[in-house]
Amino acid sequence: AIQTAFGGPELISLVEVPVPSPGPGEVRVKVAAAGLNPVDWKLAAYPALAEMFGVTIPGGYGSDFSGIVDALGPDVTGFAVGDAVFGGARGHAVADYTVVPTSALLPVPEGLSLDDAATLPIAGATAAAALAPLALGPQDTVLIGGAAGGVGVLAVQLAAATGATVVATGSPANHDFLAGLGALPVAYGDGLADRVRGLTDRPVTAAVDLQGTATVEAALALGVAPERITAIAAGGDLPAGVISTGGAAAAPGALADVAARVASGELRVEIAGRYPLDELPAAVARLAEGHVRGKLIVVA
Repeated sequence: AIQTAFGGPELISLVEVPVPSPGPGEVRVKVAAAGLNPVDWKLAAYPALAEMFGVTIPGGYGSDFSGIVDALGPDVTGFAVGDAVFGGARGHAVADYTVVPTSALLPVPEGLSLDDAATLPIAGATAAAALAPLALGPQDTVLIGGAAGGVGVLAVQLAAATGATVVATGSPANHDFLAGLGALPVAYGDGLADRVRGLTDRPVTAAVDLQGTATVEAALALGVAPERITAIAAGGDLPAGVISTGGAAAAPGALADVAARVASGELRVEIAGRYPLDELPAAVARLAEGHVRGKLIVVA
């Protein structure tokens, strides 16, 4: 899949290209599934953002993938042909084959499907990074904004696993789903702080904003210390002390830990839709509309 110019998914095309060959320290992966993230369509739509991430247009599409190692370049160790792997290939994940350095790969743990593995690289690392500075425990009540999205589904479960009480924002249609993840659901929008006060007698002690700054503002109104608030998509200046973070800030091993916990059944992922490669534009259009529960994937 390539996008021919900056803009919307109508500019995505499918092209036939030679099968790539891995170079030193690289492997070729036959892609089984590619997970879509909001950042994918934003990089394809906004030149300034693309420049920040080193993405060029015309160019390939997508970041997250899973598949089977198909060929090894020179000097590759730690992987063999036939290994199930997942990882990141910024700008060239949605393809029959992708070539990546071994540093971008993780083995798929036993018990984790390739479909589920494809949802994890960005979402898993980002969820872990958003929670790490908060050092949550049973004494905490954490407010998580944007909780039904791909990052949020994992963040809610990771937070609940610490013993913290989790208050999670989402649309009413997602409230039963969020409750099933172990959270107290609450509607987002104006008046959020008041709704949270009416939901639990426990003081909110930490917050994670996964979409904009509305949850940051509500958390501050609830008396949360700025240094116990993280945000991943603020898109501008944050109040002093609030921590801006993202997947690149995840601790070494964080993504592997998330994958192992999904494989064991401790955590679950939510796949809202599976699309064949030739329906990628429709999948991207759906993602860009927002309100997708969990993740969308493109499957071989």
